[in-house]
Amino acid sequence: MTPQVQPVALHEATRRRYLSYALSVITSRALPDVRDGLKPVQRRILYAMFHNLHLKPDGRYRKSAAVVGEVMAKYHPHGDQSIYDAMVRMAQPFSLRHPLVDGQGNFGSLDGDPPAAMRYTEAKLTPIALELLEELKKDTVNDRPNYDGQTHEPVVLPARFPQLLVNGAEGIAVGMATRIPPHNLKEVIDACLLIIDEDDVSNAQLCRKVKGPDFPTGGRIINTRKELKEIYDTGGGPVTVRGEHTSEKIGRNHFLVVHSLPYALNKANLVERIGQMIRERKVPQLVDVRDESTDTIRIVLELRKAADAEAAIAFLYKHTPLQQRYHVNLTCLQPSVNPDVAAPARLSLKEILESWLQFRLETVRRRFDYDLRKLRERIHILEGFEIVFDCLDEAIRIIRKSEGKRDAAERLMDRFDLDDIQTDAILEIKLYRLAKLEILTILEELAEKRTEAERIDLILSTEAGLWNEVRMELVALRKQYGEKRRTTIAEVEEEEHSYDEDAYIVAEDAFVIVTRDGWVKRQSSFTDVSKIRTREGDEIGWLFKACTRTTVTFFTDRGGAYTLRTDDIQPTTGHGEPVQRRFSFDAGEKVVGVISHDPRNLPRPTPEALETLTEDDPKPPFGVAVTQLGRGLRFPLGPHAEPSTKNGRRCVKLQGEHDGVVGAYGTRGNEFVTLATRGGNMLAYPVAELPMVKSAGKGFLAIKLGEKDQVLAFSLSIKHRKGALVLTSNGREERARFSKHAGKRGARGAAVIRRGHFAEWIRTPQIWLDGRGRGEE
Repeated sequence: MTPQVQPVALHEATRRRYLSYALSVITSRALPDVRDGLKPVQRRILYAMFHNLHLKPDGRYRKSAAVVGEVMAKYHPHGDQSIYDAMVRMAQPFSLRHPLVDGQGNFGSLDGDPPAAMRYTEAKLTPIALELLEELKKDTVNDRPNYDGQTHEPVVLPARFPQLLVNGAEGIAVGMATRIPPHNLKEVIDACLLIIDEDDVSNAQLCRKVKGPDFPTGGRIINTRKELKEIYDTGGGPVTVRGEHTSEKIGRNHFLVVHSLPYALNKANLVERIGQMIRERKVPQLVDVRDESTDTIRIVLELRKAADAEAAIAFLYKHTPLQQRYHVNLTCLQPSVNPDVAAPARLSLKEILESWLQFRLETVRRRFDYDLRKLRERIHILEGFEIVFDCLDEAIRIIRKSEGKRDAAERLMDRFDLDDIQTDAILEIKLYRLAKLEILTILEELAEKRTEAERIDLILSTEAGLWNEVRMELVALRKQYGEKRRTTIAEVEEEEHSYDEDAYIVAEDAFVIVTRDGWVKRQSSFTDVSKIRTREGDEIGWLFKACTRTTVTFFTDRGGAYTLRTDDIQPTTGHGEPVQRRFSFDAGEKVVGVISHDPRNLPRPTPEALETLTEDDPKPPFGVAVTQLGRGLRFPLGPHAEPSTKNGRRCVKLQGEHDGVVGAYGTRGNEFVTLATRGGNMLAYPVAELPMVKSAGKGFLAIKLGEKDQVLAFSLSIKHRKGALVLTSNGREERARFSKHAGKRGARGAAVIRRGHFAEWIRTPQIWLDGRGRGEE
């Protein structure tokens, strides 16, 4: 019979199948269970090592390949590498607070070294891993069929401590993830004991016991108590961890020694990063870094003589992973009404501990039920022995007269009122056990078993009795496996290190060269300006000496101002690099002015210029700019002194897409503005006639332009006969100067040529080499 094919909408089929896949990933692979704190692959590895391979702590090691093969064949058919990776993590003392696998061989390192192949390494269980597994023999948890139904595996392990918090977990599912940090075993057990002892415990009370994560690599948590409490209240949030250090002195040399690191940090990458910063002289307080780690972490940082150690460590905290954030996400699987089915949930600290304690209570109850059942079975047999031992000679005669085992059993049951189990045990007893001392031993065992059964009966009769057993077992575990905290906790106020960016720049003078095309570099020296290398067709536009701790502002034709630290300019004798590489320039945007904020290069206002300033005017020093459409303004340079973002700051507001800044200079207030328009006009007047603005603006009328005319050249001059130099369309040079073209701001200026126009602005470099700037002439 041909099966009927039913049409299904594609979006419905896709949705149903994707939800099925997502649920499978969440529940069967990525998230840990709140009861035993393990993901399925981890649980199956431990179960296979315990149940199938019997790799107990006092036994021998087995090849990791044998473990992986057993797990993959019977429980986890998802590939050998994923199984081995999970097994390796459980063996790493820098990943788990209490490793569950005792590895022999190369299982990786803090430097990011990969583990050896599974055919080389060996493994067995650690003692604390048995605390998760030993009660499996007593029917404490439910079993379920494995993936092919050939055998069974436990739904969860009967964990005797809160493994989820003690060793933590990380995993990425579909639409959710988990990141639970390791915690201190003593603190977690103390919190459990508080819940058992008190009727109603708040999360705040538990946070006094569980002070915060306790990472295997140590470190120092600098969150406030309030921040940590909020993380444990909501089930998520960032924990800021930094490496700890001490100071050492050997002879005349001083050192900083880092002895603990943030969790999951690659130590080799950190050392390499610090070494690179030292080579680039970004941390002038340090001269060398060495990794002297063995079983313990020891990164040695050598200090310069009289260097500020606090400044060095503050820089490393800010610019390297020596301080980083660990984002806590307490998401796990929580059992539903059906204990074999779990659902994901983001829990608080209290909810995690209460869920585990309820699971532990049920586990202990089932363990005592199992023990009581086995005791009663044994007592039942021993009571049969007791009956027979009272009439032992008669029982022997009955057995001797019987025709066989079945006949002997029927006669004994008829005579002594025994059942099949008791009778079978009597018939199987060895003859030496009928000796007087052996009989006394059996009767003593019977008395002990009856006493133990009464004790267990009493425990099971009340929930308080069960809770008392849970409590005593936790106390014993705390004593056996508890360790001191490795991660310290401090308030932010106690741990703040001062950070001054200038402290990490070597103060030295350098020559900064900027070309007309916007290429920039710095050099320690040069023999002659003409020998400085530039790209073909390019030329030097600005050259000055400045301290590396000062800044440089680049003014562009689009009205932007971009500020860069002198130390960040590429040191090279080559062509340098384009300024556009450091900032987000628009297409075609170019540099038209450069101002160094080194105090030696900034323009100092003349006494006369200072007298004209009012209280409402901004503070000097000042700059001046003129646009192509004839607008000009003076503006303060102070707001541009600090390094800018890639988008820069706005200096001049343009009047449409056909406008642009012609040039920008620093001004002392005693110069003349000299202007030349493309149409052939020239104008000069004192710069003081240009009004002052406090922030970016369109400016004021600098020169009146004719239709379709625009400003071609603009410069400042302190001499009457010097100013902007242009080339006419006829090839003749003309210079705008106060001695010949003086006028008022906003005037049209003098018409210098009537036939032709000004074709090109002949620009000379601006050079500051002795603390005095030379403007264009």
